[in-house]
Amino acid sequence: MTERFLEENCAPEQLSPLTLAFVGDGVYDLMVRERLVCQANRQAGKLHKLAVEQVKCQAQAQRMEKILPLLTEEEQSVYKRGRNAHTTHTPKNATSADYHSATGMEALFGYLYLKGRLKRLRDLFVQMCQE
Repeated sequence: MTERFLEENCAPEQLSPLTLAFVGDGVYDLMVRERLVCQANRQAGKLHKLAVEQVKCQAQAQRMEKILPLLTEEEQSVYKRGRNAHTTHTPKNATSADYHSATGMEALFGYLYLKGRLKRLRDLFVQMCQE
């Protein structure tokens, strides 16, 4: 992805952190799927199972820990806004801390995507996926 699909006049700094997380959830999911498909030709069911493991909030929280030291002040601020946003529920099988960290990561990904900072988004994703 080198540019956004649709709107050019979106101001992500004016959006709520949960709205940014809504966008970031889709962006992150697509990046995970692309990575899995490019790694090997697998059956769709296997791809789905692998993707689910990587998009769980526990996995997202662990990956977020890897990139926290790499974030700019602006990115840290967006992450913290997402992490601290009031949510109405926590998924079963997840801690509140993991859920909030994952929400912060999704807000950051949504923000970077909507700002058109796709190279930065890709760089952070590559860093968080390294073993």
